[in-house]
Amino acid sequence: MESNAADDQGKKKNEIKHLRKVSRQVYLKKRKSKKLEEFLHAFESERLPDSKFGKLNRFDVYKYDKEIYRFVRNWATTEEINNPTCYRMPAAYDEQGSIDQRQRFAVALKRCSRENLAENSKLFKEQEAWEEHQMGKAALKYGSENKNQISNNYQFVFEDQIDFIDPSVIDGDKFDLLEMESEKKTSKSASEILQDERKTLPIYAYRDELLQAVENHQVLVIIGETGSGKTTQVPQYLHEAGYTKRGKVGCTQPRRVAAMSVAARVSQEMGVKIGREVGYSIRFEDCTSEKTVVEYMTDGILLRNIISEPNLTSYSVIMVDEAHERTMSTDILLGLLKDLIKYRSDLKVLISSATLDAEKLSNYFDFAPIFKIPGRRYPVEEEIETTKEILNHRIRGLGGKIPELITCPIYANLPTELQTKIFEPTPEGVRKVVLATNIAETSLTIDGIKYVVDPGFVKVKSYNPSTGMESLLISPISRASANQRAGRSGRTGPGKCFRLYTLDSYQKEMDDNTVPEIQRTNLANVVLILKSLGIDDLVNFDFIDPPSTESLIKALELLFALGALNKFGELTKVGRRMAEFPLDPMLSKMIVASDKYRCSDEIITIAAMLSVGNSIFYRPKETQVHADNARMNFHLGNVGDHIALLRVYNSWRECDYSKQWCYDNYVQVRSMKRARNIRDQLERLLKKVEIEIASNVNDLNAIKKAITSGFFPHSARLQKDGSYLTVKHPQTARIHPSSGLAQVLPRPRWVVYNELVLTTKGYTRQVTELKPEWLVEIAPHYYQLKDVEDPASKKIPQVSRNSKC
Repeated sequence: MESNAADDQGKKKNEIKHLRKVSRQVYLKKRKSKKLEEFLHAFESERLPDSKFGKLNRFDVYKYDKEIYRFVRNWATTEEINNPTCYRMPAAYDEQGSIDQRQRFAVALKRCSRENLAENSKLFKEQEAWEEHQMGKAALKYGSENKNQISNNYQFVFEDQIDFIDPSVIDGDKFDLLEMESEKKTSKSASEILQDERKTLPIYAYRDELLQAVENHQVLVIIGETGSGKTTQVPQYLHEAGYTKRGKVGCTQPRRVAAMSVAARVSQEMGVKIGREVGYSIRFEDCTSEKTVVEYMTDGILLRNIISEPNLTSYSVIMVDEAHERTMSTDILLGLLKDLIKYRSDLKVLISSATLDAEKLSNYFDFAPIFKIPGRRYPVEEEIETTKEILNHRIRGLGGKIPELITCPIYANLPTELQTKIFEPTPEGVRKVVLATNIAETSLTIDGIKYVVDPGFVKVKSYNPSTGMESLLISPISRASANQRAGRSGRTGPGKCFRLYTLDSYQKEMDDNTVPEIQRTNLANVVLILKSLGIDDLVNFDFIDPPSTESLIKALELLFALGALNKFGELTKVGRRMAEFPLDPMLSKMIVASDKYRCSDEIITIAAMLSVGNSIFYRPKETQVHADNARMNFHLGNVGDHIALLRVYNSWRECDYSKQWCYDNYVQVRSMKRARNIRDQLERLLKKVEIEIASNVNDLNAIKKAITSGFFPHSARLQKDGSYLTVKHPQTARIHPSSGLAQVLPRPRWVVYNELVLTTKGYTRQVTELKPEWLVEIAPHYYQLKDVEDPASKKIPQVSRNSKC
């Protein structure tokens, strides 16, 4: 009896223990469900919990809780699969019908897939890069100090690690064979995905109507919202309709970056290698071939093509895109095309823009029809009222800590490899902000842009013909530009535009459109191009918005002074030579004059370096002193900026175009490579205009005289206060701080400069010292002895007896 009682008591204890376990399990299930509901309620209300973990802020706790919720929510479905105590018999591969035979080779296919091959190749390249870096450090002997510490800060500026166009586009390869076979069976290929994306564009629904309108009319004005697909799709539609059988389809862009990026996109959509069926042409860079049928180019390039091919016989369709920007080249193109279509009835002309005064352009082309593409791919809200409150609330809520932020600037003078960073995909959990000038206002499509902050201002470059001074001043934008900026956030996804100005300012204070460039720029290059095309009656040329008569007269006077025009306004032999160079007329005259001084080799080097812009030297914040010292080493002897640029290029060439040399001297590799390409093209043009390539590197006076032959209208003399007074059209200016002569004491008494710019003050850029008697010797028709007379001593410089007064 006692043993039975003990057994019963033991059973009861076991049952109670089991009931407690069951009860605990039931409780845990209820608690899990309750906690999940609490988590979900918190996330839906976007409420940040109070911090309970010491140093962790509320945002970290919020992320931690959210991760727990995600884990617990998926735990129930994955518990049985991931249970290590369970064993599952693997499926047999050799039994027909038991499993898809592709699964037998899934591991091998995955190992040989493009992603894994790329990853392995990436690891191999990273190992190679590390070994190369280590060898480079061992070989460093001279150059900037603290190289190892600063190399990581600015190495990306110089290396060619970031290509503007993806290598897969260049190679024309889309997939590996193994992956291609696999994707055909399991999923859509990249080409099919691109074709599906094309069908989502608003323009796709109007494809047939658009082609019919092009067929029925010689000139068509196309108006469509930003992101509707005009730039990328219209040339493809024309190609698919057979227009490229009669000639190329040319599409102009106002900016070189846009021409390159759009060509890369279209080549991907067409599944061809860029440079073959689809290519681009920009100044000093031609990525086309005999097979090219769709060509994207800057409007300046097409203008140059008209000089060599006046009837544009190799083109069947010309599309002038982003016409609302009204660049100088665009306005001239429209005038020439209006005249050309009278003689070529088979040439189709399409004028495209998102924010254009369509009626005005239609009237200009004799009431050409307007084709409108309604709809935007994604909606854009324009808000500003609550921006400040939202930002303050978010900053307070994050407790001073925010997720990682990538800042990507984009502007014209930025090196290409840095410009392309805006197109790189943003890593997960990271935000990207693009700081852009109006370069990103038109054809550039940056994936993932959801928010646009529009300050309502722009830096406008304008030219005053009476003073010869160019100004770069901050001015309010137009309503057309405001709409373009808002459109940046609605191209690849829904977005918002925050305008930092009032609705009243938008409606009453802003102009409808931006002032055309042709009405605010130096027209010397325009006049030279028109003269080379045989157009002599410039006053009656059919401009959409004619420039001022004063600007035309000043341009004619400058070309006459340079010897490009005779007294009857006709193009001279010198002028015809100058027109062959795609440069400013002063630079062109400098090159032509180099034949006389036997220094053409040095002069085309200087012209190439000047054409790159102000992006030769790099000045990192951490090592500004070292960068400045390296730059000033090229100015030893106070030779001036032009000779310093010549020294930079020659030193780089003597070092076999070394990247290491660029690192040591804080010079940008990509800019130097571009200068080398430009120089090679200028060298070929020298042969075309029958100028012998000659070198006279040791005679600096001869080189300076050649420079003065092109820029003698830009001369200035030193004043008592340290400023300079221009000789013709007196203007007071100082040497720009970036010049090597800015800190030189005593300052040179006479200088010649490339440009006179008004920012906060008047500054001369790219300055070289000269002797005043050279002005009378080189340009006796422009300067007299009294112009170069020393006002203090009334002393007249000695002038060569061979000069003509």
